[in-house]
Amino acid sequence: MKKSIQIAGAFIGLIVGAGFASGQEVLQFFTSFGWAGVAGSAVATFLFAFFGMNLSQLGSRLQTTSHKKVIYHICGKYLGIAVDVIMTFFLFGVTVVMFAGAGSIFEQQFGVPGIAGNILLALITIFVVCLNIQKIISAMGIVTPFLVLAVIMIAIYSLSTMDGTFAQMQETAHSLKPAASNWVLGSFLYVSYNIAAGAAMLAVMGGTVKDEKTAGWGGIMGGIGLGLLIFLINIGMFAKLDTISGVDMPMLYLANEISPIFGAIFAIVLLGMIFNTAVGMLYAFTARIANTDTPRFKLLVIICGIAAFGASFIGFITLVGTVYPAMGYLGFTLIAAIVVAWFRSKQTPKDQDADIPASK
Repeated sequence: MKKSIQIAGAFIGLIVGAGFASGQEVLQFFTSFGWAGVAGSAVATFLFAFFGMNLSQLGSRLQTTSHKKVIYHICGKYLGIAVDVIMTFFLFGVTVVMFAGAGSIFEQQFGVPGIAGNILLALITIFVVCLNIQKIISAMGIVTPFLVLAVIMIAIYSLSTMDGTFAQMQETAHSLKPAASNWVLGSFLYVSYNIAAGAAMLAVMGGTVKDEKTAGWGGIMGGIGLGLLIFLINIGMFAKLDTISGVDMPMLYLANEISPIFGAIFAIVLLGMIFNTAVGMLYAFTARIANTDTPRFKLLVIICGIAAFGASFIGFITLVGTVYPAMGYLGFTLIAAIVVAWFRSKQTPKDQDADIPASK
């Protein structure tokens, strides 16, 4: 159970940093649909748990050290080549986005030149990725409890200090431009992008344990944890929708409303989640190119980390608008392949522990 919780914490930390905790994505994909967004968060919870279970179990079964085996296993030879190449490219792309995001937070919250954030995150990320995978997973799970606590506090504050009624907030929600045409599609798009971003590292995390049940429960608990965070962030922002609808980082805005000190603390937690994602992406990207047990791996980590740092000066907003939508399309291909592989496995069952739903 300890290992499952560790995987779950790392899974949450990996996904959240890619734009989750800022609140902007939840605002566009869930809150902008009003009360329907709450139903959307339930759909997203199920999907995160299902895909988290499948990917971590596949990683465990194949004992993979990179995403290659898992991708070819679920996508087949020819589609696997395309998904493998595109995913490897996007792993680097998300690393670049995270470095740029750290710079944006330094500039917005602390009034420090953005380059300081870029440099600091790049250096720490390169250092941690050069450690072994067990230490990386442990490091990625450290910040998650602080994020959960902070989000709970913001949700309680928002609900207890809301100025209007929920009916008024519903009207405000209808005036916003959502990221999808309806709440169901919004839920699927949101999960699609995040799974595309996290699939590689989740498979690697599953590969660190030999017991598929342990790996599967890690994916399930991580998915449920992500769903809980979506729900809390969604409700917290819905209660303050009239004041945050035009804000770039609504959760950071609400944190600063509680107090400047809490805002600064939340910004640090947010940086921690961005660090988690940067570590996961850079590790998965480099592990796909070089064997993790060789000196060449660490050299490539340094080279690729410096390259990502250089590319981060393109700008956070520009990068998000370019990398993330493209990853959403990749995500649809990936989750479709996972679902097909799951159905096929049900037609050819194998002996396994019945205590957990299996992806065999």
